[in-house]
Parts: sequence; C-alpha cells; structure tokens
Amino acid sequence: MTTDQRANAPETASPTNVRMVIGGEGVDAADGQTFDVVNPATGAVIAKAPLGGREDVDRAVAAARKAFDDPKGWAAWAAGKRGRTLAKFAALVKGHSEELAQLETANGGKPITSSRGEVVGASLVFDYYAGAANKVFGQTIPVSKPGIDLTLREPIGVVGLIVPWNFPILMASWKLGPALAAGNACILKPASYTPLTAIRLGELALEAGIPAGILNVVTGPGGTAGASIAAHPGVGKVAFTGETTTGQEIMRLASANVKKISLELGGKSPNIVFADADLAKFARESPYSVFDNCGQDCCARSRILVERSVHDELVELFAAATRKVKVGDPLDETTEVGPLVSVKQRDRVKDYIEIGLGEGATIVVGGAAPDDPALAGGAYLMPTVFDGATNDMRIAREEIFGPVVSVIPFDTEEEALRLANATPYGLSGSIWSRDIGKALRAAKSLQAGVISVNSNSSVHTEAPFGGYKMSGIGRELGMSALDLYTETKNVFIDLT
Repeated sequence: MTTDQRANAPETASPTNVRMVIGGEGVDAADGQTFDVVNPATGAVIAKAPLGGREDVDRAVAAARKAFDDPKGWAAWAAGKRGRTLAKFAALVKGHSEELAQLETANGGKPITSSRGEVVGASLVFDYYAGAANKVFGQTIPVSKPGIDLTLREPIGVVGLIVPWNFPILMASWKLGPALAAGNACILKPASYTPLTAIRLGELALEAGIPAGILNVVTGPGGTAGASIAAHPGVGKVAFTGETTTGQEIMRLASANVKKISLELGGKSPNIVFADADLAKFARESPYSVFDNCGQDCCARSRILVERSVHDELVELFAAATRKVKVGDPLDETTEVGPLVSVKQRDRVKDYIEIGLGEGATIVVGGAAPDDPALAGGAYLMPTVFDGATNDMRIAREEIFGPVVSVIPFDTEEEALRLANATPYGLSGSIWSRDIGKALRAAKSLQAGVISVNSNSSVHTEAPFGGYKMSGIGRELGMSALDLYTETKNVFIDLT
C-alpha cells in the first residue's frame, strides 16, 4: 500500500479509545481498566478497550433483562416490525462496509479484500434473518383428546453470544441475526484480540432503531467476561464459537442453571482426493481451503488424503499453486494471506512445524517467515505443506490453526474414510471424484456436519452449519438457527 493510500484510509481504522455498549450507552469498564488492541501486521497498539469483568456483565444482563421485559419492547413487537428494523441494520452495516472492513483488517490482520467480503457477508446474514423474523412458525397437532393442540415459538430471553477472533464480524452476524429475529435481548462478547467491529455493530444497531439494551457489547477476556456470561443465572442461553477446551469449560459453567448452549468448536477437516478427480481444479482451488485467513479457520482442510497412485502428481501441483499464494501487507489489495492474529499465535504454529519435522514429515513448501524486510514487524508465516505425514502424527491430529497442511496417502476408498474419521473432530470436509456414486458414498460415511463435493465451499447463509463429535452442538445459519434461540411452548385447548 502506498503512503497516499495509508493517509486516505478512514480514521476509524485506527481508533485510540473505544467503549462498551450497555443499555444503549457507551461505557467504560466498571473498574476503569483497559487492554491494548494490537495490529498484528505491524505490532502497533491501535486502541485501548475496556477490560470488562463480572460487574460489567451484571450491568449488561440487567440492561438486557429490562429491555426484554418491556411490555412494548423488542420481544413484544410484531415480528414484521422486528424484521424491518433488522433490514435497516443490515443496510447500515453494508453502508459502513469500508469503515468496518478497515477496522477488521487493522484489528485482525485480515487482507482488506477478505474483510470487505466478510462485512458484506455479515450484512447479507442480517438481511436473511430480517426476512426470517415473521416466519418463525408453530404447529397445530392432532391429539387423542377432543380439542386443539398448538405450539408457540417464543424467544428465550437474555442470550450471551461469544465470538472468536478469526471471523469477528461474520461470526457476530451468525449469532445476532437469528437471536434478534426471534426477539431476544443479546450480550455480545468479542474476542480480546478483535473487539472493534463488535463495538461498532452495537452502535449501528441503535442507529437502526433496535431498542437500547437489546444489543449490548461487553469486551474483556474469556476467563472473566466470557466466564461470567456463561455462568450468569440471568442468561438463558450461550452461543460460543472458539476452541474446544473453552467450549468444554462453557458447558461446565452453564450447567449450574442448566443453561441452553450451542457450540461451534475445532476441526481437523479432510480433503479427500481420489485418483479420478480433476487434479488441476483441486490444486487451483484447494490452497485457499487451508491457507485463507492464514489457516485460522475451524473449517480449514488441513489434511489432504490422496489416493496413492496420484500422490506425487498432486503434491507437485499443490506445491506449485501454494508458491503462487501472495503473502503480504493486508492493506495491499493484491495480498491473499496476511499475518496471523498475534505473534503468540505465530509462535505456536512454528512450534507445530518443528513438531512435524521431529515426527518425520518433510516440508515441501514454506515453513518459515517471509523474507520481505517490510513484513519483519508482523506475525507472518509462509503457507506450509508437509509431505510424508501419517494420520497418527500430531500435525495431522491436532488443530494447528495456522497455514499448515499435511498430505497423507491412502490405497482404498475404505481406508480413505477410516483415516478421515479417525479424529475427535467432525466439522467440515471435501471429497474430490468424478464418480458421483463414490462421492455420495463418501459423503454419507464422512462424520462431519458440512461437506462439499468437488468444491471447498460448504458454508452458505441459507443452509445449516455445525459439527459432529467434538466440533460442536447445534446448527447455525439457515432457518435451523432459529431453533437455537426459541423455546417451544405447547398449548392444549379442551373443546369438550
């Protein structure tokens, strides 16, 4: 990016102070403490955010409860009115897309083109649930006694929404959209690495006409603010996206008052390539299935399982495609992969690279920081391809959450599925074959929630998203997500 381009970037990309949004007001932490928000591309502090804790969560829950209980408030509005207000919110998010994209890139190191796409994606999610608000249907049910039996779908009340740092605004929209459409009052807690777009969403929601207290934003660490939301008796449901061990802790904390939970957790997704696949298409598209967002994606296809007869050809094609991936300054519009979210995360991934070498795998491409001196101050790491891996190596079993992929050969269809399923995770995956029967057999056998055939595209606003096994509980997106934020009430009317 040129000096002139940097000078013309919106000031909101580098704020110096931000505040939480509670009860319709911008507020500091109750004890006045703050934490630094760092740009991982430069290492510079770009903001100071409130270090929220238990008292701040108490304030947010009280504000949300008051707003939810208002007899003329959000939950009591006609569903169509909620939908029209959500549509205004969606339009505001889209209208502020460049501002929000600059914030997202400065905050998380995401390439600016990716940030722009994700902000527009978030606006489309809000728009989808604006249309869904008046389509939350009950049923009439034939029962054995004379009368009418019917069900009502009602909002849960106050819900806590805890989102990760890898797709901050997009994950917020996945939770806020259905939660608001159903009539709930929300407490959104962004990750400490990336609080900026969440705070801006809270402000835009008020501008759209969403009543004060319906969308509250609390910033702070997961161990204090997040844990307080999960354990709070005034919160009726928690939705969390993040790593598996934190999800397990949220389950434990939520159990005290049998709080409803939905979890989207880790993954170690396979890319299964049969010998009859279009290898050129696979090699052209699949680097982005694991290196996009610098590999910081629960859906990342971080294991390539390839039929042995085409192993060497595939490795050569995939390595060549990987070398073409542009790593660089996230504000450069030609950049495809920026830095990891922090130096700490970069060092964790580097440790895994050393582990892989120690286990006997070999690096075909990458494995080190880029050699461009202009990138030396950032948390950069080149996309890394391991060959000679086996499914029992740590690099093939554990979620690295960085730009690292392992290539593992197989001999038969049965072996491919056995290797693919030999993981505690089950979030996503791809199957590559020209034989539709084989592809469908594999899709039915693969223990994962979202699968694509001859594609890496398995996430769609209109379709359910979620995982098997330790990859989570519940389904986000589509109309299925409304089930996460509603209670079903059965009513019988005796006609005798």
